[in-house]
Amino acid sequence: MPPTQSAPPAAIRPLAVVTGASSGIGEAFARRLAPAHDLLLVARRKDRLDAVASEVATAHGTRAEILVADLGRQEDVARVAERLRREQNLELLVNNAGFGVDGLFWEGEIASHEQMHRLHILATLKLCHAALGNLVPRNRGAIVNVASVAAFVRGIGSGSYGATKSWMTAFTEGLHLDLRSIKSRVVVQALCPGFTYSEFHDTMGVRRERRAPRFFWLSADRVAAASLAGLRSGRLYVVPGWQYRILTALMTKLPNGLRVALESARPR
Repeated sequence: MPPTQSAPPAAIRPLAVVTGASSGIGEAFARRLAPAHDLLLVARRKDRLDAVASEVATAHGTRAEILVADLGRQEDVARVAERLRREQNLELLVNNAGFGVDGLFWEGEIASHEQMHRLHILATLKLCHAALGNLVPRNRGAIVNVASVAAFVRGIGSGSYGATKSWMTAFTEGLHLDLRSIKSRVVVQALCPGFTYSEFHDTMGVRRERRAPRFFWLSADRVAAASLAGLRSGRLYVVPGWQYRILTALMTKLPNGLRVALESARPR
């Protein structure tokens, strides 16, 4: 009687970690990455994470694990960072979690701004440090830091938000220079979308039609697709949508006085 043959072990796929994965751009990344990656989906809302994980697992056979975490909390950032350090098949980190605060800076509660800075800056800092500590020795992988067109074009009522996104682009460029200095194959990207259909503006209580004409609004899937295409070509900055590429190219080359005058004329 021939010996019983066991089935070969399932191939271990590369792991992508996506924060803010319960909706919007993060959810779009999860769907785009699922056919070729296992996923670790991070966000605050367990029910939404469960739904996304179930969907991609059913559609693509993806191993999709959820990790419920509020990245504005130091202890939750530490938990996610520890996972990034020890995942042997880590290939991609998408730092997407974020939110905005609308209104004149001094009129709102300072606590909201502090929370936004912890999420956009400190969480990004710590998760990038953990991920690069894993990726650089293996000389492979990538990080996408989701910034914004607001990093280059400021607006009334969003100065604090724009400042955090400017930091994200400058930080990502600095990481890029560090990696190039050692000829590393690890890629970093600053993804800078403009207005995107998601829950972002709903959370702020902002009416989309007052912010920009429909022509300027992008789908979350289009943003994620542009980012992943940029990763394949090793692009440091990705600005989805030709209209935003023209806008940022023009605004960043104007004299400061003219640029600020144009920013002042934008409606809230």
